[in-house]
Amino acid sequence: MQGLSSHQGASVDASAAKSAGLVILGKLEPGFEKVLTPEALSFVEQLVRAHGATRERLLAQRQVRQQQLAGGAELDFLPETEAIRQGDWQVAPIPEDLQDRRVEITGPVDRKMVINALNSGASVFMADFEDSTAPTWTNLVNGQINLRDAVRRTIEFTNPVGKRYALKDEIATLFVRPRGWHLDEKHVLLDGKPIPASLLDFGLFFFHNAKQLLARSTGPYFYLPKLENHREARLWNDVFRTAQAALGIPYGTIRATVLLETLPAAFEMDEILYELRDHSAGLNCGRWDYIFSAIKELQGDDTYLLPNRDQVGMTRHFMRSYSLLAIKTCHRRGIHAIGGMAAQIPIKNDPAANDEAIDKVRQDKVREASDGHDGTWVAHPGLVQLARSCFDEQMPTPNQIDKRRDDVQIDRTDLLKVPTGTITEQGVRHNLDVGIRYMAAWLNGNGCVPLYNLMEDAATAEISRSQLWQWVHREGAKLDDGRPITQTLVRGIFNEVITAIRDELGAEHYLAGRYALAAKLIADIIFDERFTEFMTTVGYAHLT
Repeated sequence: MQGLSSHQGASVDASAAKSAGLVILGKLEPGFEKVLTPEALSFVEQLVRAHGATRERLLAQRQVRQQQLAGGAELDFLPETEAIRQGDWQVAPIPEDLQDRRVEITGPVDRKMVINALNSGASVFMADFEDSTAPTWTNLVNGQINLRDAVRRTIEFTNPVGKRYALKDEIATLFVRPRGWHLDEKHVLLDGKPIPASLLDFGLFFFHNAKQLLARSTGPYFYLPKLENHREARLWNDVFRTAQAALGIPYGTIRATVLLETLPAAFEMDEILYELRDHSAGLNCGRWDYIFSAIKELQGDDTYLLPNRDQVGMTRHFMRSYSLLAIKTCHRRGIHAIGGMAAQIPIKNDPAANDEAIDKVRQDKVREASDGHDGTWVAHPGLVQLARSCFDEQMPTPNQIDKRRDDVQIDRTDLLKVPTGTITEQGVRHNLDVGIRYMAAWLNGNGCVPLYNLMEDAATAEISRSQLWQWVHREGAKLDDGRPITQTLVRGIFNEVITAIRDELGAEHYLAGRYALAAKLIADIIFDERFTEFMTTVGYAHLT
């Protein structure tokens, strides 16, 4: 295929990688030619050449801002964009099939999951190439094939015992989440360098499916993860301009919801919506990554110390403040504010525990609906109807964008208020256990793992490991019994956790499941003097 080279090895000489097009290092398995066509790859190359340099510059600016924060700078609303915040503008009108988004389900892009999620009764399915998909080459390309087949309504799946899965007549509206700006795709090179993972995920899906979606009275809809400021939103808007022009698709066809999952982005909600105003589908409160981001961004602040992970929920002041501000901001601009993820999963073997989990979900969704959110997220099909009933009761209309929330007054102190609570030995132990188990699953190609009755993905695992780093490196951090949290203490608990996992699994499964490597990587991340920006970038070097 012209413009497509394939190398089966793990690496390739830089001089050999330079060509007129993309160089594919990943294995070209049967069926991959459906999406890795010369035309699609040429389109991806066009996006990378047009926007790759800007992406690199913006990532460098992230590091500069982090250094400034470490040097005593403070997060605040930008004085230079006050006119945008005060201006009387709105985003483009909402497409008909996006008016009602009361329940959204998310999950990885494997074939069975895509079918079940589209059939789940949710309003929206967000097919996720990011936090819930481990980015093996096979997962990524098969995910593109699965979505291509789903858009065309030809997707089917038969499990090993002969059960067949296919789409119903009524399915959820499809959104796609490409990987974040910070991630590279090591299996695809341009001029000898890995290309931005986000542009591969976006480009392949858009090229193959945009016109098909329009023909079916919907459109190419996306979720944009881990944006840190309005300049990064502007880059996505520029990518959308290039993509639509290249395929001859009307300007404004693409719609994108931005996930508010970084602390800096909370101070630039208006600005982000403004940059994407012709392509916006609103904002979503990505609560788990937001907690992780707060730890990362304020790593140099000795006063910012979070308690146990299970004590940091949406009712805490800094979390509720950012949720209310998102509602107020979105509704003022005429667009949806989508609530956060319920990570609980049904507990089949313990009715009492299941009732308790369901009650937590119900309280969370009732609060979101009564606050003014226009929809919410769930991680499991079994929670779709529960979430829907909560929103149906509070929101009889397709959305509640007319609920302006002018009563909400949020300032920087609200967004930065430190939650109080306790750090327990069990909290340390749980974070270590989750971190190791999740990293092992991720290294084996599974990015979405049920652990202790919660659906863990990269975002929730990032909380666990970042809290551990914070507790170990923050002078004065103590357990609730008064013991200082030292490296010696945590290493001792760490060894106990590893031993318990190995005893539970057996030595053979422990080694085959790459738990030893996972434990080493988590230990390196926790005990390194420097804060590791993303645990998945560390694991990616070991992902086969």
